Amino acid sequence: MNDKQLVALHAAKLVKDGMLVGLGTGSTANFFIEELARRQREEGLRVTTVASSVVSTLKAQQLGLHVVAMEHISRIDLYVDGADEITPDLTLLKGRGFDLVREKLLARAADQFIVVADRSKLVSRIGEKFPIPIEVIPYAWQLAKWTLEGLGGEGDLRKNGDGLTMTSHGSLVLDMQFDPDLDAAMLAAALSATPGVVEHGIFSGLASSVLIAADGQIEERRAP
Repeated sequence: MNDKQLVALHAAKLVKDGMLVGLGTGSTANFFIEELARRQREEGLRVTTVASSVVSTLKAQQLGLHVVAMEHISRIDLYVDGADEITPDLTLLKGRGFDLVREKLLARAADQFIVVADRSKLVSRIGEKFPIPIEVIPYAWQLAKWTLEGLGGEGDLRKNGDGLTMTSHGSLVLDMQFDPDLDAAMLAAALSATPGVVEHGIFSGLASSVLIAADGQIEERRAP
């Protein structure tokens, strides 16, 4: 069993009967979805789920989990998902999979948001390994980019093969790098205040805890 499987199985043990559970997207989240389905099948676990992406919706449905549409919820008990970067204060960078709006909606709606990751995701600052994903309204992307460049940002639209990446929300994605000395919370606020920006990949103050798998062991880090 690899570290991703290990941490996903550990997170699945936290799911209790009757919970409404948010499903993340990605390889670690897939292991979590599979374990939830196993518990439902073999242990009689009663659980309702809501997914952060079309991909996770389809996987959960194929495995027999009950999935409700996001339009029908106002809060959830637990959201389990991965992250691309995790800082010591549990600020996250998410969005390499580009479903930022759905992911942040679930993170804010959850009584507990548990992040599952391996040690490779730990960084000293946001943007250390990846640019910041920023969802923008298609007709406003150039104006938004111009404003972001005024903040010192550098980058361009994310491509997908011969075309441009489009999120399930119908947005385009700018991948932007900023001055490493910029405070993540201040940068997040500036991005949110930029006209044309729908959402961005900095998740500040949202994670309840992070489960980190390394060499067959799991370390839990809780929000300060």
